[in-house]
Amino acid sequence: MIIAGIVAEYNPFHNGHEAHIAATRALLGGDAGVVCCMSGDFVQRGEAAQWGKLARAECAVRCGADLVFELPAPWSLSSAEGFARGAVGLLDALGAVDYISFGSECGSVEPLERVAEALLEPGVNAEIRAECREGDSFAAARQRVLERRLGADGALVAQPNNILAVEYIKALYDLGSRIRPVTVPRMGAGHDRPGAGRLRSASELRSLTASGGSTAEYMPAAARCALEREREQGRGPVLMSRLEGALLSRLRALTKADFAALPDAGEGLENRLAAAVEEPTLDGVLAAAKSKRYALARLRRMYMCAALGIRAGMNEGYPQYARLLAANARGRDMLRLLSGRCRVPVVTKSASGRALPRGARECFELCARAHDLFVLGCPAEAERRGGGDWRLTPAVLD
Repeated sequence: MIIAGIVAEYNPFHNGHEAHIAATRALLGGDAGVVCCMSGDFVQRGEAAQWGKLARAECAVRCGADLVFELPAPWSLSSAEGFARGAVGLLDALGAVDYISFGSECGSVEPLERVAEALLEPGVNAEIRAECREGDSFAAARQRVLERRLGADGALVAQPNNILAVEYIKALYDLGSRIRPVTVPRMGAGHDRPGAGRLRSASELRSLTASGGSTAEYMPAAARCALEREREQGRGPVLMSRLEGALLSRLRALTKADFAALPDAGEGLENRLAAAVEEPTLDGVLAAAKSKRYALARLRRMYMCAALGIRAGMNEGYPQYARLLAANARGRDMLRLLSGRCRVPVVTKSASGRALPRGARECFELCARAHDLFVLGCPAEAERRGGGDWRLTPAVLD
């Protein structure tokens, strides 16, 4: 069986995600297996997911995926490079993934490979740092350097899906992985932009949900039903406004040394963030710490890492366990295939997390504590009980 890996957040799962899975199978053969590596309770933009990880994984399996594994918080709350390295590393460690499939604005692997190769050339990082010293953001500096080296291909990193695609390819190169990349052109509206028709971006759907609007026509029926059940049971949506007090309380309890130990700390940014936590709102914290050089997503990730106890170095390499979130019947067959090939323990029961080797166990425990914070944003009081991550069982579907 050919197996394709997909890296995702599914925050929430929508029609475009279903189309990506279907297009992947069309590229690789209708019987291709699909395994997803999906962010857990917190996502790469530095926020809580609107719906729990188990529900989002169930949506994926009901709409075309076969297996969903969790990308732990130290990687899901990383920059594009760390996020991609962790996810690709986990897919590679499964030992049976043949392809990684991702959406991109350019729709072709070859130019993305040229950009990835350029970013791995000796001296390129020094060039980017030199541009940053002129006051540009990292993203602007990287694009300028790549355009000097590659011409028009260098501009590909101006678009968010291309950026992640390049990082996935870089991670494959760094690992020496046998996994081959394939890409599907991104459909519908651009990232963080309003769309038209039945294809809308996840950010637009999150905004609709937060404002009380309907997202029904933009989701596959099976995903919509799963999330409607979650809403009825008071498990979502989880909105950042509900977590604001808890987050500010945690941030104000930290010392300057705690902020200095964060991922992406340095060049005085940790001092700006430490001073900013006196502000009365999370938006105020961001506004006080913001400058031309630092993207809001980076600041959000930093304060979320601070609140969760994620320190620099925790996202080195790739996760040392694979926690199953959801599977269908074919996925269970794929699990049996993985059992003889996987280079990390596969966790199918939460209690097994306590028996992991030390480093993996500490990461699992950190994610369990992160879940305790996440559930404080649930609408139903009963769903805010602590210790829930140790009671979660994968969504196993027929």
